[in-house]
Amino acid sequence: MPSRSSRTLRSGLLMAAGLWFVGHAAAQTTLTLSAWVPPAHALTTTQAEWCALLEQKVPGKVKCNSLPRAVAAPPGTFDAVRNGLADISFVVHGYTPSRFVTTQMAEFPFLGNSSEAVSVAFQRIYAKYPAFADEHKGVKVLAAFTHGPGVVFNTKRPIAKVEDLSGLKFRVGGGMVNEISKSLGMNVTLKPAPESYELLSSGVMDGTLFPAESTESFKIDKIIKYVTQFPGGLYNTSFVFVMNQAKYDSLPPDVKKAVDELAGEHMARMMGRAWDKVDRRGIALMQANNASFTKADAAFVSGVRSKVAALEDGWVKAAEARGLKDARKVLAEFRAEIAKLEK
Repeated sequence: MPSRSSRTLRSGLLMAAGLWFVGHAAAQTTLTLSAWVPPAHALTTTQAEWCALLEQKVPGKVKCNSLPRAVAAPPGTFDAVRNGLADISFVVHGYTPSRFVTTQMAEFPFLGNSSEAVSVAFQRIYAKYPAFADEHKGVKVLAAFTHGPGVVFNTKRPIAKVEDLSGLKFRVGGGMVNEISKSLGMNVTLKPAPESYELLSSGVMDGTLFPAESTESFKIDKIIKYVTQFPGGLYNTSFVFVMNQAKYDSLPPDVKKAVDELAGEHMARMMGRAWDKVDRRGIALMQANNASFTKADAAFVSGVRSKVAALEDGWVKAAEARGLKDARKVLAEFRAEIAKLEK
């Protein structure tokens, strides 16, 4: 029969082990991830991959939980994360018109042929000038990025000059692309990307403006018959990955440090590389489905430039009103950064 002292020792050890277990379990933070695009979309998969890297970086400290459905419709994502409905998600700036102005810098025509280059350049400029962060108060921005070069897709006819864009109905995502398309005389409707299949398959819309990957992601690769590509893209769409600020603030110092190390340029590059890969796959799928491809020639590009030139002046004025000093110089710096990264 164990002595009283040995029983006391064993009891103490069991209690200590129990306290360690409770403390250890309590130290693990669960991060909920929300995605409003399909599970196989590059946005969803890269968000999950990033969180998995975080899990590996701080073993036992973080657990990632990808929610089975989005906590809000795409335009409500920023507020949903800010209000704590999810811990992490991604936001399209253009889905809430007029709310974000400075970030439209990343949406002009002919910026670059690589999502990775444009995204990394965007993140660098975002981090350098506080006016960008000022438009995102209430959340922790993990990274700014863009999708790949914007392409014109339609189901009706080849588009080889500016005049060919009129007479068709196009879905656009909002932001600068809305202004670009209007300047080109296009008949456009602002709708979130996930509605594209229904709009095109039903004939409500004749076309859409997307990066190449989206034709597969939103299951329109067999519907699209005509593809028009532009050097550097007709437009871009700016995004941010965001985290609930209170959740970030509550993280232990070592986890917070790991988040910071994996955020910023690291995350922007991850997203850009993933998007470039699926863009290449999207082009291959449309070629396999016998879509007709047109590459905009110099005359078409010149026609677009002349039509949209005033948009840059308008953005400069609006961005400076939001606190971005010498916005035209910042835009030139952004373009130079992209060119350097694409060499």
